[in-house]
Amino acid sequence: MFLIVGLGNPGTEYEITRHNVGFMLVDRIAEAHKIRLSRRGKSLCGRGFIEGVEVALLKPLTFMNLSGEAVAEFISNQPVPTESIVAAYDDCDLPLGKIRLRKNGGSGGHRGVDSLIKHLYSRDFRRIRLGVGRPLHGDIVDYVLSPFSASETEALDQMLAKGADSLEVIIKEGIERAMNSFNAD
Repeated sequence: MFLIVGLGNPGTEYEITRHNVGFMLVDRIAEAHKIRLSRRGKSLCGRGFIEGVEVALLKPLTFMNLSGEAVAEFISNQPVPTESIVAAYDDCDLPLGKIRLRKNGGSGGHRGVDSLIKHLYSRDFRRIRLGVGRPLHGDIVDYVLSPFSASETEALDQMLAKGADSLEVIIKEGIERAMNSFNAD
């Protein structure tokens, strides 16, 4: 089984912000594969199949910086090897619309990823980094907590589609093949 974790913040005030692209990707995957998400402990989660492989989708309700708590709670009840965990999250170091896949590694300063590393006791989970860019001026926190502009929605939609496609390749063919395919552009 794969555990796909979208990082974000709960609540309608954050729903369409840059910091919630991980949640947006999980919602897109859930809709495409008819997986219903419901509250379970510290998360919204659902189970289903992608490409014939069992998956669990998870949206932590703990807020971004405590995401690892929700993931730890889930895997305490349903053990999943860290190599079968895929975290999707916003990345300010990538331009809007770009994705980058990683096999493992550090957090790059992302506090949600820091929390996952802390609670999983491992850096060996897969990552789908979703580019949201950086502000030309102003505070980075205000920027990631702001909604996408109308002119950015097409790039956002294309990025989420590419993220969903990359997840299917990770599941079917492995992270190396997915990285070769999706990190090229």
